[in-house]
Amino acid sequence: MIVFNSSTLILLAKAGILDEFLVAVNQRVVIPREVERESCEEKDSMDSLMIRKAIQDRRISVRSLKDKRVYTKIREDFLLGLGEAQGIALALSAKAKLFATDDGRAIQTCKLLKIPFTTAIDILIQLYEEGIVSKDEAHLKLVALVRYGRYKRGIVEDAISKLEVK
Repeated sequence: MIVFNSSTLILLAKAGILDEFLVAVNQRVVIPREVERESCEEKDSMDSLMIRKAIQDRRISVRSLKDKRVYTKIREDFLLGLGEAQGIALALSAKAKLFATDDGRAIQTCKLLKIPFTTAIDILIQLYEEGIVSKDEAHLKLVALVRYGRYKRGIVEDAISKLEVK
């Protein structure tokens, strides 16, 4: 199971790789209720429509967390937003294989709690390495991720070098 935070879900949709990822992934993709709300609140945006369709088609499952205390503690201890805290709590309680996030604080929290994580750029590189997207497509989608995301120069340069290897 892969648990998603809204940041990565929205970035994949904006970059046009959400559908390719959902077709290629061999894991259940799950989001907590707050991530659904955050990802779908802009009713007319293309990314929101894509995410809502994936939920309706059951390619993304939405789960409610039973114990509010867990995500409340995570939120307070690590100064996270509600979606990030619920996502991390769900990843921990469900023993998820990965937590997908592009939020800096959530990434730091994953490192501290030893939760395996991935980012939208990591997912793009994986799709490229598996031959699901071509080199040209990968470069175009990386440009979109950089436009919509907040990536440090080193992360972008590393991604470009990985796209040049194959």
